[in-house]
Amino acid sequence: MTGEPASAGRMNRRRFIKICAVVSAGTILPSTIARSAPDLHRWKGIALGARAEINLVHEDRAKALDLFRLVEAEIRRLEQVFSLYRQDSELVRLNSNGRLQAPSLDMVTLLGQAHRIHTLTGGAFEPTVQPLWAYHAELAAHGAMPEGAEAENGRLQTILNNIGFQHVNYEPGIVEFRRKGMALTLNGIAQGYITDKVTALLRSRGCRDLVVDLGEISATGHARTEGAPARNGWPLTLRPDPARPSAQVKVALVDASVASSARTGTTFDETGRSSHILDARTGLPVKSDLEAASVIARSAAFADGLSTAALVCGEQGLADALGHVQEAKAFVVRSTGTAGWLNGRSS
Repeated sequence: MTGEPASAGRMNRRRFIKICAVVSAGTILPSTIARSAPDLHRWKGIALGARAEINLVHEDRAKALDLFRLVEAEIRRLEQVFSLYRQDSELVRLNSNGRLQAPSLDMVTLLGQAHRIHTLTGGAFEPTVQPLWAYHAELAAHGAMPEGAEAENGRLQTILNNIGFQHVNYEPGIVEFRRKGMALTLNGIAQGYITDKVTALLRSRGCRDLVVDLGEISATGHARTEGAPARNGWPLTLRPDPARPSAQVKVALVDASVASSARTGTTFDETGRSSHILDARTGLPVKSDLEAASVIARSAAFADGLSTAALVCGEQGLADALGHVQEAKAFVVRSTGTAGWLNGRSS
């Protein structure tokens, strides 16, 4: 699972970003589509600290701009729920107090989705790794490597003792931790959830052809070329592993979502070896038979969570999880250098 520093007090974020290797990976939407379609409108902004973009086919430019203003408001609203940087967000208050009275419906809904992915992956998707992530970020800020760094004082084991989604109680009236020292990160699923919410908002306003890219991508309807609708969805190129740019595949996304995770997409160390995705079982950066995975599913939140978990549970664990989901599949890059598709259940 991934995380981020909850406050500047735990670690100097400038220092961390300086040593953190961030490489482009995931999906690419051909820019020629936007250039050739006069009624395709583009919005660019920031969502949960990352670059975001929406491509929307609409015959009325003024109405498209009004829709984008609604989208911005929705993103800001959801950041007030899930952000680890906004000190008044629901998530920060939960992590600070160990309990959150009267949580929003979005918080409870997303925790339910996280619970499902946690169960499907045998715990590989673990939202309670935030203290572990902060620990590794602190090590990186001081130039230390994670393996064996805390053998002398047991701090790592103390953190691991308080990790486990089974220790999170969530219901409509309250979210609370059953153990002290716990904290959540929803970075492995919140971007996908917000993508789903923005897509649903635009569809509820009558939009039929659009792509929402808030770190994870959701595509509805069809692209436009030369002003006419295509009939094969939105063309995308999946490049899940930045270290192996040749391991890519072209797809047409139709009423579906895709999310990608790479073991070395973001790292704690300058050498690019210490992955930001952590295995809660060992307390160390993930090592498995997969280097990267792009998951295609109906829900962007599900694709987001499962692509992250894939690097923890490995190819067999990912295949098992996909087997419980209709119309889901994954394009994986293995540590051997080979790449290929894994399929879920057919409808």
